[in-house]
Amino acid sequence: MSVLSFAQNNTNSPYTRYGYGALADRSFGAGRAMGGIGYGLRSALQINPMNPASYSSMDSLTFLLDAGATFQFSWFNDGTNKQRNLNGNFEYVAMQFPLTHRLAMSIGLLPYSHVGYDFGRYSEDGPGSLTEYSGTGGLNEVYAGLSIDIWKKRLALGVNASYMFGKIDHRRQITTTNVMYTMKKVEVHDMKYDFGLQYTHPLSKTDRVTLGMAYSPGIKLSTTAYDVISFDQYFTTIAEADTSRNRGFSIPASYGFGVSYTKDYKTILAADISFQSWSKAQHFDSSEDFKDRIRIALGGEYIPNNFTRNYLNRLRYRAGLHYSNSYLKIKDEGYNELGVCVGAGFPMLDNRSFINASFEYVKIVPGAKSLINEQYFRITLNYTFNEFWFFKRKIE
Repeated sequence: MSVLSFAQNNTNSPYTRYGYGALADRSFGAGRAMGGIGYGLRSALQINPMNPASYSSMDSLTFLLDAGATFQFSWFNDGTNKQRNLNGNFEYVAMQFPLTHRLAMSIGLLPYSHVGYDFGRYSEDGPGSLTEYSGTGGLNEVYAGLSIDIWKKRLALGVNASYMFGKIDHRRQITTTNVMYTMKKVEVHDMKYDFGLQYTHPLSKTDRVTLGMAYSPGIKLSTTAYDVISFDQYFTTIAEADTSRNRGFSIPASYGFGVSYTKDYKTILAADISFQSWSKAQHFDSSEDFKDRIRIALGGEYIPNNFTRNYLNRLRYRAGLHYSNSYLKIKDEGYNELGVCVGAGFPMLDNRSFINASFEYVKIVPGAKSLINEQYFRITLNYTFNEFWFFKRKIE
């Protein structure tokens, strides 16, 4: 199997032909540069939709706006052929603001999965027989979340209600004596919920430990699926078509646990682990191509001196690493994903808003020799706008 050409979206991976594609990283800004941690991360300076309980960490005078984009350099190797690709896309936008001194709200748009590939292979159907595969799309979420402090700024609960939507197109072109085109299209529209809990235990006036948990119940997706066959690449003439609603499509329950340690307003150390029961989810009425997924992440942040005029000492230096197995079962195998991240937060003149940059290297380790080796270098840039919108100024 050889990779042939450029594909759209945030990925060129042939593995996105299966399931719902490549699952998106749900962490923002600082968390992205720390290995994608977030369940135990509680900060008044950033939005963290991985655990909706975190929203109430902000003070009652602050408004946050966060937007990010990702650029990705990819290397593919199937043992015979090699290829490099460049992708880039706007990724997410979110805002967060207080409702009372104990209650905060967040609203945003973020991806759930990405599909983007274009590759082909010669088959055994005869000389010159070529099958080409291409796909685009993905699933997204528009969410609104609430968080409330229920005990002494230590215990917080949160919930996100998300509207999940998106389209995924899988196309196949078979060239023998004639050319035939097939297309599988899935359209998704449904609601999704995330629940979060965080407990912060003070160790001293400047040190604390935060424990976090998040849970998302599995849902059966409301979908419309199309199977179309045509001898026209634009599908203006349909040879055969099948349209069905509410076939067996679902996403699994997800469980996340995390802990963070903050010392002297300078250092943050954090660890996350998550589990998704993909073996119980369905795709086109089947769950045989899925397996349970575990993700582990470790990360940290260091600020030399947040209370100085020296700009380099006010930078937030970050690093992390992560490991996960794929939720896809391909040829009864799959792949593992290993990643290393570094990054920095660059404070603006007000020392509240930040430009965050993360640099991530990801290695895909396939479970079978016949599968494609992949490597990625990702750059994520985001701007976190922090302003006193609820401060009442007095004019003498």
